[in-house]
Amino acid sequence: MGPMADNHQQNPQPPEKRKWERSLLAAERRASIARMAEQRGSVRVSELSRLFEVTEETIRRDLEELENNGYLKRTYGGAVSVSGTGLELPFARRVETQREEKSIIARYAVTLIQEGETIILDASTTALWVAKHLIDRRDLTVVTNSIQTVMELAGRPGIRVICTGGSLRDRILAFAGPLAERAISGYYVDKVFMSGKGISPDGGLTDSNELEVELKKAMLAAAKEKIAIVDSSKFGHKAFARIEDLSAFSKIITDPGIDPAMAEAIREHGGELVIAPAG
Repeated sequence: MGPMADNHQQNPQPPEKRKWERSLLAAERRASIARMAEQRGSVRVSELSRLFEVTEETIRRDLEELENNGYLKRTYGGAVSVSGTGLELPFARRVETQREEKSIIARYAVTLIQEGETIILDASTTALWVAKHLIDRRDLTVVTNSIQTVMELAGRPGIRVICTGGSLRDRILAFAGPLAERAISGYYVDKVFMSGKGISPDGGLTDSNELEVELKKAMLAAAKEKIAIVDSSKFGHKAFARIEDLSAFSKIITDPGIDPAMAEAIREHGGELVIAPAG
């Protein structure tokens, strides 16, 4: 009678609490699945079902939710990492990655900008960090295809902002396409600051979207000085489409996290590598 009496005395959890706990467990499971996909490159529904002790249908719903939020790409029987496919991460995720490294690069990059110059900032999150550090600059013209950079610089005294226009690419919050390319081709600027999804000694600077690559090529053609701003996590990787050889850039700025062997290989292939100081 004792144990039975104890069981009767236990109060069942209210429905709201049970629902909250299920939601928490689902969020933790999805976070684990996203990490597994990124670390391993791919995951399978059947394996995840066994690992997390839930039905395959539950896992499929998890993968659908993760895909909708840009964390992975579903495939037959599983999913693959977004970074492994060369697909683009949503802007909100990209701007949060390698924040300190991008800030280090940007702080050095702005020291190269002189008053009275006209510069191009591409739609990369590293270029957005350059815009964030243009706090006290005067008599500067910035041409960009990035909505976020336009918003960052809006209202800054002494900075004139020109946006290319063109076809809006929602995922990266930027313009691209023929209209944007024609706009860029009408300008001659002092410097362009540009990033990409990958950079390697033999592949040069690369990106994942061909429309964006064509616009970046137009940006390079419009600039007297070409400067690459690439955080150390992207070295050694090749994205889908090639932008330009390393030797085309007067400087390739990165952070102190770059592997020394990779830094040497970049320099051997004609890249003028600058490691920005952390301090």
